[in-house]
Amino acid sequence: MLTTARAKVPLGPLTTLGVGGPADEFVEVLTERDAIDAVREADTAGTPALVLGGGSNLLVADRGFAGRALRMAARGVTRTRDGERVAVTAQAGEPWDELVAACVAEGLAGVECLSGIPGLVGATPIQNVGAYGQEVADTVTAVRAWDRVAREVVTLPAARCGFAYRDSAFKSGAPGRHVVLAVTFALTPGGVASVRYGELSRALAGDAAPTLGRVREAVVALRRAKSMVLDPGDPESRSAGSFFTNPIVTAALADRVEADARATGALREGEAMPRFAAGDGRVKLAAGWLIERAGVGRGEAMGRAAVSKAHALALVARDGCTAAEVVALARSVRGRVRARWGVTLAPEPVLVGFADGEGVE
Repeated sequence: MLTTARAKVPLGPLTTLGVGGPADEFVEVLTERDAIDAVREADTAGTPALVLGGGSNLLVADRGFAGRALRMAARGVTRTRDGERVAVTAQAGEPWDELVAACVAEGLAGVECLSGIPGLVGATPIQNVGAYGQEVADTVTAVRAWDRVAREVVTLPAARCGFAYRDSAFKSGAPGRHVVLAVTFALTPGGVASVRYGELSRALAGDAAPTLGRVREAVVALRRAKSMVLDPGDPESRSAGSFFTNPIVTAALADRVEADARATGALREGEAMPRFAAGDGRVKLAAGWLIERAGVGRGEAMGRAAVSKAHALALVARDGCTAAEVVALARSVRGRVRARWGVTLAPEPVLVGFADGEGVE
């Protein structure tokens, strides 16, 4: 039975940033059927609906959300042998890192580098969550979802998910159309751990053949050093993770940025600017590098919002911070990067409840 909606439930405490106002209606859904009923009821009434997971990639406006917020809490994981792979299907409300830990413990390779990431399974295909050389697009085979337009449950194969760097059809193709109910991943039993990312390779330099468990430990340690692991004892972890995505630009623009950096001393003799091939002749730059070399210092604050002391890509909400203060700081950082390098950073978190002109863009 669908839980009765509650009125004016604050959303800030349900996000990792901890800021933002209330939802007009709030429903916690414990089953797939409840999720469908709650969304269908809102759609029938013409009420906007917001699906919440772990709140780790969300910035809610101080005025809150004028509609119904649904918190996904449906749990359950099944495993099925599929040839040389194991198909792992997890309900949207499963905590992501718990699933990763279980898969690593079972010797299932494919998600070990995605350890320590907060949030729930249902959000991972929307953002195409990735880190340390892996992303969920590498292993997702199907997404089960409620289609709010067709008003039916659909199963979308990976080819229809429109996966791209920190993007998908769920996020930018038809945002809000699909409510993710479950995700299926194809993992490799006894597979070799993925060590493709430079920083991770250096952390594991003394280990010639690291196990899945060793890679998970190293990834969590790297994330913790950057305050990217949720920890009540670490005020720097009160963030939405990386606030900006790494920009993908033309090779010509990347060359101009690098030449400028060398001419102005932002790059020292013999130092290389971080840049990575992104396909189609484009180049992915490191947003954190651009931010710090635009003169934005770690720990720099505007009001009660601050750049993390541990990681220039994270914006931290200090006690009493408002969503407006986070937005003001994000705009400042973005503007300084654009003025210095001619590169426009895109925010990674989803902004909810902001009117036109109030957000970061």
